[in-house]
Formats: sequence, structure tokens, C-alpha cells
Amino acid sequence: MDDDLNQALDAVGPRLRTLRRQRETTLADLSTTTGISVSTLSRLESGARRPTLELLLPLAKAHGVTLDELVGAPPTGDPRIHLRPVTRHGMTMLPLTRRAGGIQAYKLVIPGSSHPKEPEQQTHEGYEWVYILNGRLRLVLGDRDLVLNPGEAAEFDTRVPHWFGAADAESVEFLSLFGRQGERAHLRARPRTKPAPGEQPD
Repeated sequence: MDDDLNQALDAVGPRLRTLRRQRETTLADLSTTTGISVSTLSRLESGARRPTLELLLPLAKAHGVTLDELVGAPPTGDPRIHLRPVTRHGMTMLPLTRRAGGIQAYKLVIPGSSHPKEPEQQTHEGYEWVYILNGRLRLVLGDRDLVLNPGEAAEFDTRVPHWFGAADAESVEFLSLFGRQGERAHLRARPRTKPAPGEQPD
């Protein structure tokens, strides 16, 4: 039992770091939100500081997760995954994956506006793939200004200056696959079918 507890506590640091980076939050921002010093947060993430309930409660609240999710408590038999949406800069993000590292999947909803904001492009490490479900997404990528409709997809290196938002007054809903280390989605074309007798091949 002690070994299980130690393993669970050892995993808290990397999980805290992953949650913070997924939300693109700095240690200083998290310190302001939780009241925990930057040095303590840094030591928690690196594993140099043992997590306590007093520290984990405000961190769980700040990251929008339960204590069980933060500590990685063993399953209780309930097969449902309770993922909580995060709202940032008016955009709602629902994480669809729970594993740390690798490609992360999100469902995003951006409200529309009759007075759209001026695009403010940003850059960061990673690679992103988006697929539009509802509404229209405006994607400004470098010097290109695109509008994506439902059923359309785009992929891009996030080191290229980029910005996206609703293209009009209607909200836009889309899926996003994001690899922070530059991982790309691997797409496979459907296999070629053999032509029927008498048909010309494609």
C-alpha cells in the first residue's frame, strides 16, 4: 500500500506540469490564482516538494480537476470519464484525452461576434490539426486569411504566427489535435479499389 501511495504522489508533479502547460499558464499566474509561491509550485512540479492536501486543493480548483484526477486515484468501477471544460479568453475547451504527453485532443467552442476582434497572432512550439463541426472558423496563418466551413480541416506548424476565431456572429465548434512537441496527425488515404470488369481504373 505504501508503494502504491508513493507512486501516486510521485506522479503528481509531472501531472501538475502537464496540466499547467496544457492551459498555457505560467508559474507566476498560477501562484497568483492559488496563493502558493512560485518556488513551491516549481518544487512540486519537479518532485522536490512532497504534495500535501493543503497544496493540492487550490491546485485542483485552479486546474478544474478533482483531487482524484490530480493524484491519479485508482478507478472505482465507474467507466465514465468526467472531463471538465476550461474557459479561457472567451473560448471553451473540453479536453478529450487524459494521458500526459503526445498528441492531445480537444473540442473547442468560440462564441461568434458581430464586432470581431482584430487578430493577434501568436507563435509557440507544436503542431495543430483542426476539423470544423459547426459554424465557420477564421484562421489567420502568417499572411494567409482563411475561412473554414463544417467538414473542412487544416493543419499547421504553430511556430508560424497564427490566430483563429469565429468568422461571423455564429459560434464555431471544432475539434483540435495538438502535439506540443511538433507531433503531426498521421492521415491514411483509403485503399485503392480494383475497378469492376469493364471499368477503367482511376
